[in-house]
Amino acid sequence: MALILSCLLILPSASAFYLPGVAPRDFQKGDELQVKVNKLSSTKTQLPYDYYFLDYCKPSNIMNSAENLGEVLRGDRIENSVYSFKMRRDESCKVVCRTKLTSEAAKNFKEKIDDEYRVNMILDNLPVAVLRQRRDGSQAPSYEHGFRVGYKSKDDKYYISNHLSFKVMYHKDPESEDARIVGFEVIPSSVKHEYSNWDDKNPQVTTCSADIKIAPGSTTPQEVVADTYVVFSYDVTFQPSEIKWASRWDTYLLMNDDQIHWFSIINSLMIVLFLSGMVAMIMLRTLYRDIANYNQLETQEEAQEETGWKLVHGFLSPSNRGGLTTAMVLLWVFMGLFAGYSSARLYKMFKGSEWKRITLKTAFMFPGIVFAIFFVLNALIWGEKSSGAVPFGTMFALVLLWFGISVPLVFVGSYIGYKRPALEDPVKTNKIPRQIPEQACYAVKTITGGGEHT
Repeated sequence: MALILSCLLILPSASAFYLPGVAPRDFQKGDELQVKVNKLSSTKTQLPYDYYFLDYCKPSNIMNSAENLGEVLRGDRIENSVYSFKMRRDESCKVVCRTKLTSEAAKNFKEKIDDEYRVNMILDNLPVAVLRQRRDGSQAPSYEHGFRVGYKSKDDKYYISNHLSFKVMYHKDPESEDARIVGFEVIPSSVKHEYSNWDDKNPQVTTCSADIKIAPGSTTPQEVVADTYVVFSYDVTFQPSEIKWASRWDTYLLMNDDQIHWFSIINSLMIVLFLSGMVAMIMLRTLYRDIANYNQLETQEEAQEETGWKLVHGFLSPSNRGGLTTAMVLLWVFMGLFAGYSSARLYKMFKGSEWKRITLKTAFMFPGIVFAIFFVLNALIWGEKSSGAVPFGTMFALVLLWFGISVPLVFVGSYIGYKRPALEDPVKTNKIPRQIPEQACYAVKTITGGGEHT
């Protein structure tokens, strides 16, 4: 006994697990930093697009980062880019490429500028942010995720953000030369670069140089016009910071008052309180009426007969990116065993004999309707060329999970459930059907209003 007690005391009292992608990474001076790009997002349309849907500079080989099923279903498209840095080495006027805007490309840029799309980039699992000044004039920082594709002037001209000024903040280890990235900011600018002779292998522009940075607003902006060349460039500066790696997300999680929709919150709160009050009044009225009926029973035999809501008393007892979506899909797939088991037992309770037919309905009716709606919506999103559309490979994987795992589990569960005895009602069934009183007209309107505001 003493030996067992000693072994129990030796066991650790806590355990931990590792989340992929959140472990700190140490960088030395000169290490290469690769910037990744994510989807183009907008709060105006809610339709994400792939970064390379627009005519941005592309690497020779576009590679997708490892994604789970949930990331694909949410529309995330994390890919490599042409932007790369050297740790703690500043660079100025780094020319990336030159692209010629076709009429289709110019149209896409204008549409995304009108829809207020933002470009999302990632460095060391840290999203890029734009520092904004508060309207109240306070010095507290305010960040916005991603930067705008461009902007539209008052004279209805479109300008593209083709020059990016990055600022990478790092926290240095005092005992070594290692450093960790704790901040990733950008200042987008529209610059119409000028050059004499263009060389793809060694591009040079006269607008800026390795010693001269571009100040925002100091040059002519680059207008989005078909059949014109656009030169993309960037600057990068590294700045030491006292922020530790564990606190690097704090600034991103801060929300200023401008981002809080007070009117919408108060409006929704008032609607919820109003509808909750109406439902509570109806429930209390029904409960008081039932209690009054119980108190008016004349004999003991009538008291033993339960009425109202007491008839169902005791019938049932109370009950990383994309990880939640993946868990929901897998939960639905493996719950097919319980779906088949439950449907078979209920079907047997109602004296049914064709258990294979009810099993097929359980396996295909509801999932088939949901999949048909999902397929139609996905086709519409795919028609908009949005990255939110589920690719064919992922669609095939979902169908494979459905037919390869869910359907067989439904048949197994149905076979087991039909072998079990039928369910029995825990309450006595009245042979004479009770009269159902007609509902008041306002009750239907209340239910309709509650559904509209939910």
